[in-house]
Amino acid sequence: MPAREFAIGFDADDTLWRNEDLFATMHARFGALLARYHDAATVERELLATELRNLGPYGYGVKSFTLSAIETAIHLSARQISADEIQHLLDLGRAMLDHPVELLDGAAETLAALSAAGAHRLLLITKGDLRDQQSKLARSGLAAHFHHVEILADKHGPAYADLLRRHAILPENFLMVGNSLKSDILPVLALGGAGAHVPYHLLWAHERTAETPRAADRFFELKSLRDLPAVVAEWGAATQKKINRSRKP
Repeated sequence: MPAREFAIGFDADDTLWRNEDLFATMHARFGALLARYHDAATVERELLATELRNLGPYGYGVKSFTLSAIETAIHLSARQISADEIQHLLDLGRAMLDHPVELLDGAAETLAALSAAGAHRLLLITKGDLRDQQSKLARSGLAAHFHHVEILADKHGPAYADLLRRHAILPENFLMVGNSLKSDILPVLALGGAGAHVPYHLLWAHERTAETPRAADRFFELKSLRDLPAVVAEWGAATQKKINRSRKP
């Protein structure tokens, strides 16, 4: 099997560029806005519950978060929140959408190295609002490194299975790179693929999981994206050996 048939998928938010930092700032400002109505813990709990309830109709991303924040503010203030304060939340949401894309350490260099090597197909696989993710990718300067870009409604086993099928990629020839065990790694391992986990210092509560990867030979824990080329070489060599052994009569 040609090496070209190996593929590497990359998450975007908090894997290639900063994202959760913006939400952390928004959470702090939201808590301050509602401080006269409820304590910080109550505000956070209610906001998360509203976000999760709205994932079905709104999906992921800044727009969904902003609508959930407004809904939570109306509820927790017993409809006392003012039009000016709602406008303030809308302005904060727009500022998040317009915020400059800040690449994480090693993102540009690692993608450039893997892209230049030409041994693997590179895919960007993210979830969230279509326009927002397209905008961030365009402004990141990284788009040229990817053979395909997939912006999914959600990232779970069936979504990955469908993606791999559409791109004619065998699960065992696929490595997913990301900061979320729940969304980026565990679903791919369950399909028989490999995962490279690059933790970020912030993680949304909805992305946390107590489950741990069990496929030791297909799971890699990285300290930085700069470690990825070595992991890719190790994974690619091991996978090719398995392929060669399976071909022997």
